[in-house]
Amino acid sequence: MQFRRALHIFLLSLVALQQLDLGAGSRILAAYFFPSKSHFMMTNAIIRELVKRGHEVTFITPFSLAKEKLGPNYKEIVIPQYDFWPETQELTNTNTVLEMSDLPNLTFVRLVYIMGLRSTDFAFEQPGVKELINAKDKVGKYDLLLAPQFYNEGALILGHLYQIPIITTSSYGFANFFSQMVGIVSPWSFVPNAFMPYSDRMTLWERIGNVANSGIEDLMREFSYYPKQDAILQKHFSKLLDRVPSVKELERNISAILLNNYMPLASPRPISYNMIQVGGLHIQSPKTLPEDLQKFLDGATHGAIYFSLGYQVRSADMPPEKLKIFLDVFGSLKQRVLWKFENETIPSLPANVKVRSWLPQADILAHPNVIVFIAHGGLFGTQEAVHNGVPILGMPIYCDQHLNIHQGKKAGYALGLDYRTVTEAELRGSLLELIENPKYRNTMKKASKVFRDRPLSAMDTAMYWINYVIEHRGAPHLVSAGVHLPWYQFYILDIVGLGLLLLLLPIMLLNFICRRKFSSTKSLKKTKQN
Repeated sequence: MQFRRALHIFLLSLVALQQLDLGAGSRILAAYFFPSKSHFMMTNAIIRELVKRGHEVTFITPFSLAKEKLGPNYKEIVIPQYDFWPETQELTNTNTVLEMSDLPNLTFVRLVYIMGLRSTDFAFEQPGVKELINAKDKVGKYDLLLAPQFYNEGALILGHLYQIPIITTSSYGFANFFSQMVGIVSPWSFVPNAFMPYSDRMTLWERIGNVANSGIEDLMREFSYYPKQDAILQKHFSKLLDRVPSVKELERNISAILLNNYMPLASPRPISYNMIQVGGLHIQSPKTLPEDLQKFLDGATHGAIYFSLGYQVRSADMPPEKLKIFLDVFGSLKQRVLWKFENETIPSLPANVKVRSWLPQADILAHPNVIVFIAHGGLFGTQEAVHNGVPILGMPIYCDQHLNIHQGKKAGYALGLDYRTVTEAELRGSLLELIENPKYRNTMKKASKVFRDRPLSAMDTAMYWINYVIEHRGAPHLVSAGVHLPWYQFYILDIVGLGLLLLLLPIMLLNFICRRKFSSTKSLKKTKQN
């Protein structure tokens, strides 16, 4: 009897091992240089899941995951975090990120270009990355390159060196420059620039602004940014390669882009087969809160407000007069306020306000007593609020924050304030409107249902397409032929030019004939007079 039981257990174990499919794991190189911790919420979630599913991952990162002990399938090459704050201050003439709310859109574009160029150049100089670049027998070592779609385009050359397909991840969702990069046309008449506070229903003046900013950004990228990225590649790889490919050539090898967005946070627009929306994949089932936070929120009988400006924007940088506005308003409310504030020693802190330098945001927003989220409008926080059905009071500072809050206002689940000019009356009125008017919470619940309702979960979708690209050796059938066209053909400027030429030629010919005829007539009259 014991023998039969042991045999039964042994056979079940063999079946279980077969189901694990241990031999199916791929070898993935992930190269992420940009030292912005918030962007790694998406990246780290993908890395963890890949390792969990049996893939071998080599991760180039400025933020180590060693403490998580992911196991033998995980290897990391930790690079220093490039400090571009001195250059940021010089370009923007600001002392804190909060002061960047006045920054013109194109100045911000120039800023992220500088950040991307500097961090790319810096990463290629690091010993661990150099060792990877100069390794022998590269072909066959990896099956896929994961790289960011955020101004570190030089990292794509690792796919060229190792002869492997590439998937990029866009932590901020859609971007204006994706159009030509994936080979589709995004009409600027209803597709808003990611850095502009517009929706898909723009006024005439907004369309003018959208076209102007998107067009100038395209020209800056084509004739300024790309050549500078190419120069970085030439600097580091000209001795290694007979011919160093340009960034535009490397981008043509991208098999798919994982976009950190999903309905209803992104408006409908043209997309190609290889643009995969996986917004919210970083969101997990809520974990138990620390005891003091759990007690604080459980005791919020009138509801709780959660206030955080994210990783980069510091509440502690508020000037005293601005800080007083928030403290006076919070102290006058019946609701409790949980505030991510980097300096935990605030004088005259109201009894209903608790501050912490770090807070588990997603778990807090999942608490049923949290009824309003005061936020800067970053995409990750917006997704967490929508996922949990919590209305937003937005104070956007820069980048896509204006767009995200504007989308929320149009949809009816958010209100917005201008941090630069906010008054006590505006702050109190907006909070009470969100708290007391049920339409915002009801609208947000509908948005939450749309955001959650998917054929596959966001993470499962990402894993499916990563495996798909590996299985189909880059899946070239996903890529549009438009990526191979030069910019003037892509925007059919050659045909427009030809059309104008055909239109002008008869006019020019008619003008030439008339001038000749007029000249002949004038000459004949002059001859007769003589």
